[in-house]
Amino acid sequence: MTTTDLSWFKSSYSSGDGDNCVEVATQAHAIHVRDSKDANLRPLTISPSAWAAFTAHAVEVEQP
Repeated sequence: MTTTDLSWFKSSYSSGDGDNCVEVATQAHAIHVRDSKDANLRPLTISPSAWAAFTAHAVEVEQP
């Protein structure tokens, strides 16, 4: 499977004009993350558990 075969989505926090966005594609065994400005670059691929830890930490940091 290539990254073009994946179903990519942008964060709900992304701006409406499409710049400075992160796109994510999920699979059972891997989470793929890429910069929407250059989708041809190889994405960062991490485990689902690492992604869960990252997003949980990001939510904690965002809380006032």
